[in-house]
Amino acid sequence: MSSSTAITHVHPHRHAHGHGHDHHHDHAHPHADPDCGGAACEVAARPIDFSALAAGGALLLRIPDMDCASEEAQIRRALEGQAAVRGLRFDLGARTLAVDAPDSAWPAVEQAIAAAGLKTERLSQPTSAADTRRRQRREATQLAAALLLALGAEVIHFAAPDTRPWQIASMAVAALAIGLSGFGVYRKGLTALARGQLGISALMTVAVTGAFLIGQWAEAAMVMALYSIAELIEARAVDRARHAIGGLLALTPPMAEARQPDGSWREQRADTIARGAVVRVRPGERLALDGRVTAGHSAIDQAPITGESVPVEKAPGDEVFAGTINQQGALEYEVTAPASDTVLARIIHAVEQAQGTRAPTQRFVDRFAAIYTPTVFAIALAVALLGPWLAGWPWLAALYKALVLLVIACPCALVIATPVTVVSGLASAARRGILIKGGAYLEEARRLRHIALDKTGTITEGRPRLVARELVDDRQEQARVWQLAASLAARSDHPVSRAIAQGLHDAGTLAVDDFGAAAGRGTNGRIHDQALVLGNHRWIEERQQCSPALEARMQAHEALGRSVSLLADDHGVLALFAVADAIKPGTPAAVAQLRALGVQPIMLTGDNPATAQAIAAQAGIGDVRAGLLPQHKLEAITALNAQAPGTVGMVGDGINDAPALAAAALGFAMGQAGTHVATEAADVVIMNDDLRRVPETVRLSRRTHAILWQNIALALGIKAVFLLLAVLGSATMWMAVFADMGASLLVVFNGLRMLRWKG
Repeated sequence: MSSSTAITHVHPHRHAHGHGHDHHHDHAHPHADPDCGGAACEVAARPIDFSALAAGGALLLRIPDMDCASEEAQIRRALEGQAAVRGLRFDLGARTLAVDAPDSAWPAVEQAIAAAGLKTERLSQPTSAADTRRRQRREATQLAAALLLALGAEVIHFAAPDTRPWQIASMAVAALAIGLSGFGVYRKGLTALARGQLGISALMTVAVTGAFLIGQWAEAAMVMALYSIAELIEARAVDRARHAIGGLLALTPPMAEARQPDGSWREQRADTIARGAVVRVRPGERLALDGRVTAGHSAIDQAPITGESVPVEKAPGDEVFAGTINQQGALEYEVTAPASDTVLARIIHAVEQAQGTRAPTQRFVDRFAAIYTPTVFAIALAVALLGPWLAGWPWLAALYKALVLLVIACPCALVIATPVTVVSGLASAARRGILIKGGAYLEEARRLRHIALDKTGTITEGRPRLVARELVDDRQEQARVWQLAASLAARSDHPVSRAIAQGLHDAGTLAVDDFGAAAGRGTNGRIHDQALVLGNHRWIEERQQCSPALEARMQAHEALGRSVSLLADDHGVLALFAVADAIKPGTPAAVAQLRALGVQPIMLTGDNPATAQAIAAQAGIGDVRAGLLPQHKLEAITALNAQAPGTVGMVGDGINDAPALAAAALGFAMGQAGTHVATEAADVVIMNDDLRRVPETVRLSRRTHAILWQNIALALGIKAVFLLLAVLGSATMWMAVFADMGASLLVVFNGLRMLRWKG
């Protein structure tokens, strides 16, 4: 009954990430109760493009009985042995399946699905959304009628005279109610029993049939009607979590205004616009594609991508992203990615893949359920066979108690307790600009006690800026000295030179003759026959142009973590320029939040100790390890891991810090939206490069873990109470169903609270 779309791969596989982790995307099947694992399977929020799949050679099937995760699990198991099957795409709402396999394998695929007890029909076109809605309305009406009939059977049972005609009437009404609500359940249950599977459909089939045979017609009808209605409500509730991230897809408009070859503008479908085209977006409109601004100035609300609450100013040369909102002026931008490969599309795809990984708690629950259901089934059998001998119960009473136990044996609430919470947590994180690659990493973040932080691009902005300029030779004209420095700096690609050129952009530039660059020293050239150098401390010392006073001025800047460049001619130093990589505004707050969570921040940097200490002091970090090469960072992480295994995280750029990210229990990459959305070197990607997202991830993980165990306690607690009541004879079948499905809904809605998590 789910209306979601799922993407699965038939075989579990290991996906090796760039930083050395073998991340296991465990597409394991529910062990004990596939009917109840509604959110445990991989999910995609995007509708299936059946035309493209058909054109690519996919087999399109309609499977009338495929309405929830149980059938999806059955099909996955049935096709595991089909080597020709490359992948599966499920649309449970439309009951449609696309099988990526060559034509020659199609008959074998259909036979395997039929052997699993599911009928198939080949399709040339998918079921329309309107048809799906009509079918869902028809199902809801049918279940409402079944509930009314079940209530009628109860009324006849309690109010009518205990005569044969009324008994026949009660039985007929109950049978009709069971037929309306449980025909599909019976069909699936009998198939599961034939295959030796104890799923909820099999348990319900046995329980309802047994109740009917011992004369509990009205109760059997009520059990089936309540179960089917609760399953429908549960499926829709789970869909809310499964589709939460898919809501982002609606942020991208289907149409965009593109410039035509003749210079005119025309609206066209965004998915037909190629990379390199120029698109125009007006104030108040959403961007349909990623690109780079070519004309116009505006502020863009990037919250859907990065979680930033403040609009970001955009000018020519700046990147913009699909799904963001243009606030003020009109913009023209060159498309840098097709609609299928925008930052937003890749975020959604990454979360879809993350939903396919199974968190540790989820794996524990699956293993527990694999033991729980057969155990309770065995207890029910013992009650039915041994109760009359050991406790003196009447045979019918013992059989009834056993049937109640069968209903309680369903681990539905238990199995669904974890995935809906994990999926909600992943979706909540993604909407806040935190891309977590799987439930395992979402859970792992709560265990962090040490966070190693790279300096450049993590603690600092990674973009050096000119922060101070001083005239050293007072005999010189200040404006001309600034112009000379700007002229030399503008000719160099070195980050420090670029920072100086940007800081002196108002000074103007002059022609430079005989320009050259000395590696590790600086630049030189001639301006109006005046020989000049713009170099570092070492070069000026080599030129023997340093003085004690100048040394003191340079040391004052270096103590603040600044890089000093000096402009000099043949007669001496003319000016001093200090460049610094400014600390990010949110860094001190992030460090304070980590400390409040009991997480110790540590700076690991290749920069010199003076600069590192200065930056660390501004950030509030006490443990600083400077002058480190990548292998030294790895050694530091390894040493921390040895002291406290599984509690060490690493935050870096995902490239230079790859060895350290690999060694850490959890790697965080500063995503720099648009370069590598799902950076392979990390388990978590911070989309807006805001370090405060790291403690936020820890808080989210701890909250998710708390709700997971709340759900497990609720599910097991309710089961335990009704198990005891059933053995004591105080629980009826319909009460057991009501409690079981009520517990399922309770854990689903409790898990959905993560969608509203505010941090």
